[in-house]
Amino acid sequence: MSKRTAIVGGGILGLAIGYRLSKEHNEFKVTVFEKESEVGCHQSGRNSGVLHCGLNYKPKSLKAQLAVEGIRDMIAFCKENEVEFDQCGKVVVATNHEEETILNDLAQRGSLNGLIGLEFLNKDQLIKREPNIRGTKALLVPEEGIADYKGVMKKMTQLIQNNNGEVLFDSKVEKVKSNKETIIIESNNKEREFDLIINCAGLHSDRVYSNLTHQKRPLRIVPFRGEYMSFKEEYKDMVNHLVYPVPNPKFPFLGVHFTRMINGEREVGPNAVLAFKREGYNNTDFSIKDTTDSLFYRGFHNFIKNNFNFAMGEFTSSLSKKAFINKAKRMMPEIESVMLKKGGAGVRAQAMNPKGELLMDFKIEKNNNQIHVLNAPSPGATASLAIANYIITNYIKN
Repeated sequence: MSKRTAIVGGGILGLAIGYRLSKEHNEFKVTVFEKESEVGCHQSGRNSGVLHCGLNYKPKSLKAQLAVEGIRDMIAFCKENEVEFDQCGKVVVATNHEEETILNDLAQRGSLNGLIGLEFLNKDQLIKREPNIRGTKALLVPEEGIADYKGVMKKMTQLIQNNNGEVLFDSKVEKVKSNKETIIIESNNKEREFDLIINCAGLHSDRVYSNLTHQKRPLRIVPFRGEYMSFKEEYKDMVNHLVYPVPNPKFPFLGVHFTRMINGEREVGPNAVLAFKREGYNNTDFSIKDTTDSLFYRGFHNFIKNNFNFAMGEFTSSLSKKAFINKAKRMMPEIESVMLKKGGAGVRAQAMNPKGELLMDFKIEKNNNQIHVLNAPSPGATASLAIANYIITNYIKN
């Protein structure tokens, strides 16, 4: 008898789990519920499109393990299914002695995580690769690249359907009744019964957790909006591939960087500011429910208290184009406002605990016949197939 499996959320992770289950474990009958009318409306389709290979993550952490495995799985998937990608490599650039020290640590982390071909570049080698970038030292990470994640999601949807599964669009989960044996989901005024439910709701994963378990949320999703600018057509040659600053190790954000997109566009960004709506992609978007959920959360108060300067710096760069560009000038001194136009924006579902600490690793919990993915931001897209395999192996099949 088939094990009826509901996946709440048709982003790249929900689809990756559905794809893996339907292809490799045919005893599972998969139904993916997606509230939007198409794939990629939120995190999965609004990221920078980068393939992350595991440079930044703490060795032996889940992120490190699954990013390294995940980038190889994702590239193999793209090759097999003719989805566009380019393993173009990236450089991480230090601009002072303090950043050089962190960069050395990053290289060591990358080696411990199993990355291949890491190489330090001197100033001349950096300029040869990226003529408009300046730094005191740089690290070449050849395994990283870019991918068409919307193309990946469309293909996963098709493969789930080919493997006797369902992906239901415009299908918000409205009500759930659960016990230790079965789960009844109501969507579009229709009830369906399932044996297993997997919460991949991203920006709403903490609320879905509470609704399903009837327990207090162990953490809170605090939405951080990342805003981008794009180079105008005549200035696209200012950057060739991927160029990243040395990140602040205290935060999971990677700083203002330069990205060649799979469609040929060149992006600059993002910053990281509190979003006043969980799916708020403009600074005017506002939800009373989402805003009060963040502002009245003890964890957020502690975060601001402990990271006031960081928060104010990000807020300033959101309001001021000059402040935003000044961050980019650290690596590209010749960049000017006239070269740029307004780009896209995304909202990161970042889990935060009551102490105000941002969860740096993936977070997955099981509760009877429920599995909850509570924190899977970047490199969640890159690692989605590896995360899916990890969940199936450790939470479903064991």
